[in-house]
Amino acid sequence: MPQKLQYIGILTHSLSEQSKSGCLEVMWSPRPLLLAVVLCSVLSVARVKTAPCQSCRKLTDNFIKGLERTAKKNFGGGNTAWEEEKLAKYERSETRLLEIIESACESSDFDCNRLLEQIEDQVETWWFHRQQESPDLFEWLCIDELRLCCPEGRFGPDCAECPAGPGGVCGGLGRCEGEGTRLGGDCVCDPGYSGQLCQNCADGYYREKTSNHTKAPCSACYLACKRCSGPEDYKCLDCKPGWTLHDNKCVDMDECGTELARCPSNKYCFNTDGSYECRGCDQACVGCMGSGPARCKKCSRGYRLMGHKCLDVDECSERSIACPGLNELCVNEEGSFRCECADGYVRKDSICVENLPPSGPDKGLFEDMTDDEVLVLQQMFFGVVICALATLAAKGDMVFTAIFIGGVAAMAGYWLSEKGDRMLDGFLRGR
Repeated sequence: MPQKLQYIGILTHSLSEQSKSGCLEVMWSPRPLLLAVVLCSVLSVARVKTAPCQSCRKLTDNFIKGLERTAKKNFGGGNTAWEEEKLAKYERSETRLLEIIESACESSDFDCNRLLEQIEDQVETWWFHRQQESPDLFEWLCIDELRLCCPEGRFGPDCAECPAGPGGVCGGLGRCEGEGTRLGGDCVCDPGYSGQLCQNCADGYYREKTSNHTKAPCSACYLACKRCSGPEDYKCLDCKPGWTLHDNKCVDMDECGTELARCPSNKYCFNTDGSYECRGCDQACVGCMGSGPARCKKCSRGYRLMGHKCLDVDECSERSIACPGLNELCVNEEGSFRCECADGYVRKDSICVENLPPSGPDKGLFEDMTDDEVLVLQQMFFGVVICALATLAAKGDMVFTAIFIGGVAAMAGYWLSEKGDRMLDGFLRGR
């Protein structure tokens, strides 16, 4: 394939790939190809016009750091001289470019990575074709190519000069908002100054008098003065909101004594210097005119007006049966009362029951029987059995019958004794 057609094929494929990201795909011919290249470049720039200048500046700063970091590197292969002869110098190689781009943005910096993805073509153009004539990457990329930033001292879409006057930008008494970007441009004045070029004193400040012809700085008025001729409280010319002028002094306006204050029904107005606060009423009040139970409009439930105050009602002493449950005691609280169980009782299922210690499992009839007791019981049992058999063999002989009845009586007595239950349980367990 001829070299020219091969080159054209590569360009056509490149344009086709770019069409996936917003560029138009065109069939090859000399003029459409040129049009597509221009169109793709314009669309690429348009997509990043909203990217902030700060991201572009950060990206180019990191790119320059990458240049410095790789300045003394080479291909690192076994035959560097051959590689540089065949692949061009490492200094201008694509290998070095990729190494720098990989570290141009931190992985967590979304804006930087998105911007880099959108302007890879412009970065490659600068690297291979514009680096010699435009060594300042920030100026070429962020200012001229992408039009995201402006030179120092300029602002706005056309990079106009920041407002300046005697003393410099913003009169030397402020800063140009948006300087170096395509936004802003108005002066943000230092505290105490106002105006387009920060040449006037702001509200609450006055111009000091000087003996020479230089412009004096602005100093603060008395705290209540909006305009003044000096720092003293009697040199006010106008007052801030919440104050009224009287004999060149600003006197606090009591909003609580007028209809200016607006507080909810459960709060009262409290006057402060130049303003007022809405503070909560006492819990004894339903609406109030001030702090404490003596300023209530109406008493809350559980309180009663006594004299001039809303005081707590002791329900426990006034009610005959405040707590009707058995074994309950009434405890008075502020504005209410509660029912508690008496000592030795606990509440269970809404009633107070005796608090008994937990009892262990019931012991068996013979649980505590010793081995000696078991032996005696066994001997008595076998004795009774022998007597019973002998009685049967004697066919009702009175002697054996008496012995048998005595043995049974002894067994029954021991069984009904203090340890009888323990013995029987042990016996039933096979002891």
